[in-house]
Amino acid sequence: MRKFTPLFVALATIVALGLTGIGNVMAAKDYEMVRPPQPTTSKDKVEVVELFWYGCPHCFKLEPYVERWLKRKPENVKFVRMPGMFRPSWEIHGRAYYTAEVLGVVDKVHKPMFEAIHEQKRSMSDEASIMALFKEHGVSEKDFKRVFRSFMVETKLRRAKDMGQRYGVRGVPALIVNGKYRTSAQEAGGNAKIFKVVNKLVKMESE
Repeated sequence: MRKFTPLFVALATIVALGLTGIGNVMAAKDYEMVRPPQPTTSKDKVEVVELFWYGCPHCFKLEPYVERWLKRKPENVKFVRMPGMFRPSWEIHGRAYYTAEVLGVVDKVHKPMFEAIHEQKRSMSDEASIMALFKEHGVSEKDFKRVFRSFMVETKLRRAKDMGQRYGVRGVPALIVNGKYRTSAQEAGGNAKIFKVVNKLVKMESE
C-alpha cells in the first residue's frame, strides 16, 4: 500500500478545493450578478424582466421562446417587459410599447410590431407609422394620440432608461431575475437555453 506524507495530503486537499472553486465559477458563467441588487415591483413574487428593442433582430428571434416560456412559467413569477433605452433612436419604440401597455393592447400589437419591422420591412420609426399599426389592430387615432406623449408614458420611459443603467445591461435582449441576476442568450449559450437559466435563478430565489 502506498503511503502519503502529511504534506502531500495537505497539498492535494488545497488543489481539490481550488478545482471545486473553479467549478463554481464556471457554473455561474451563464449569468452575472447585478451589483447592487435592484428593487422589484413585486413583494410576493419573483420578478423576471425582459429588456428588448423592437428593432433588434435578436429580440425578434427570442420572442417565440418568450411566448412558450410564458405559457408554462412558474406560478410565483411576475413577468415584466421593459424597452431598452440605450440610444435616443430607441425611444420611439419604447414609447410605442408603453402606449400599448397603458391602452391595454400589448397582446394585440407587441408581436405585430416585431413582424412589421423584421418581416414586412416597415420602418416603424416615427409616430405616424406606429399609429397606423395600432389602428390596424383596433386602436382609435384619438386614443393613440391621447396616450403616446402622455405624462404616464413619459414617466415609464424615464424609469426604463434609469433601470436599464442600474441593471448594468450592455445590450438586448437581456433578462433580469428578481433584480439580482442578469443573463442573455450569449451567456446562457443560445435562445434555447436562456429560460433554463432563468428557471434555475427563479428556483434559487424561491428557496
